[in-house]
Amino acid sequence: MKLNERSLAFYATCDSPADNSGFLYKRGERHTAYHRRWFVLKGNMLFYFEERDSREPVGVIVLEGCNVELCDSTEGFAFAIRFGGTKSRTYVLAAESQAAMESWVKSLSRASFDYMRLVVRELEKQLEEMRWGLAGGCGGSGKPKPSGLERSPERLPALPAVLPKENGCAVWNNVVGAEQPPDSSGDEGHPRPPPLPPRRRVSNGDAVAQGPSTFCQLHERYSRDVARLRQEWLQKQR
Repeated sequence: MKLNERSLAFYATCDSPADNSGFLYKRGERHTAYHRRWFVLKGNMLFYFEERDSREPVGVIVLEGCNVELCDSTEGFAFAIRFGGTKSRTYVLAAESQAAMESWVKSLSRASFDYMRLVVRELEKQLEEMRWGLAGGCGGSGKPKPSGLERSPERLPALPAVLPKENGCAVWNNVVGAEQPPDSSGDEGHPRPPPLPPRRRVSNGDAVAQGPSTFCQLHERYSRDVARLRQEWLQKQR
């Protein structure tokens, strides 16, 4: 992309949101006097204007390969933007308060492309760890994890190869680590939980006569069986 003064001035004054903005005191390059300027930070570009309502910026600082650090100066709340190289210029700025200085130092330190690249890499790493964690919790595909994303085996309990079944349904109470209900014959005296509803087996003729069932129809049909079994179980407990 080709940049010129006109495109930079348009970007500095357009309606795109700024990462930070406010008045700062900028020390001159030749003279050590400070001048109050209006600064606008957008991406990795720091624009400064003579006044807040100025139509064009006086200058721009591209924040790539720089270090933002506090410095000693006659002006309070001062910090510097330093670039590598012997002939590179150092920009000395000063804020009007301690809070404003901390806000600017934080914003400028995070404005470079290198910092954003590190943030993206860290987010990608966290996302990959979450994906492996979900895959491990759901059974996974058996693929080996990358060496940098290995997790402790203690976080996810091992599941048996074949789960025990009751009435054709898996019984998770027998899995290692799961809470098992006390037996009715134990010393605690707690009753056995209600039995599972019987598994329906519909012949082909019945299926054709009834037609396809929706979720609401299936829910209503099986809920009657559950309610009936629960009522019988409560009567036996009495």
